[in-house]
Amino acid sequence: MDSHIEEVLWTQDQISARVSELAAEITSDFRAAAAAAASPPVFVAVATGAFLFVADLVRKVELPLVVDFVRSDSYGSGTESSGAPAVSLDLKVDVQGRHVVLVEDIVDTGNTLSCLIGHLKSKGASSISVCAFLDKPVRRKVHFQLVGDGKFYRGFECPDYFVVGYGMDYAELYRSLPYIGVLKPEYYT
Repeated sequence: MDSHIEEVLWTQDQISARVSELAAEITSDFRAAAAAAASPPVFVAVATGAFLFVADLVRKVELPLVVDFVRSDSYGSGTESSGAPAVSLDLKVDVQGRHVVLVEDIVDTGNTLSCLIGHLKSKGASSISVCAFLDKPVRRKVHFQLVGDGKFYRGFECPDYFVVGYGMDYAELYRSLPYIGVLKPEYYT
């Protein structure tokens, strides 16, 4: 599959270093809240793209925490969001009155993120932070609102390319690549 990649944007080593930095920042920001709260923060990963990122991230966060998954579908097998995300797999954990860190692989238009923040807010989360591995602000159509004392954590700002690897896919392929790469157009057009 490496031959399908036009350019590697971030290597495995760069990814690991950045995830460590994000985990340290989150640990620092949530240390006091975790000590004062009756229950640990809930890290909610957006399936399926964020599964590798959340696994690496939570192993480096030095706090008690809970992990759960939510699925929101808006891409199907295409390269562009339909713009109409819907929650297709909901949480098992009750987030009422808890601090939530929503873990995303990539924030593109902002539609899915806005939908999920609204969904978690309706479930009574006391704060909602977002930890996005990649942020593509050039494609933003919806500006999301964090909840409570929520913060936005960003791994890397992504240029406007169709990227795969480190959990991100095209038609369910390329998730296992240990780096983030630009997929050659002939493989998705």
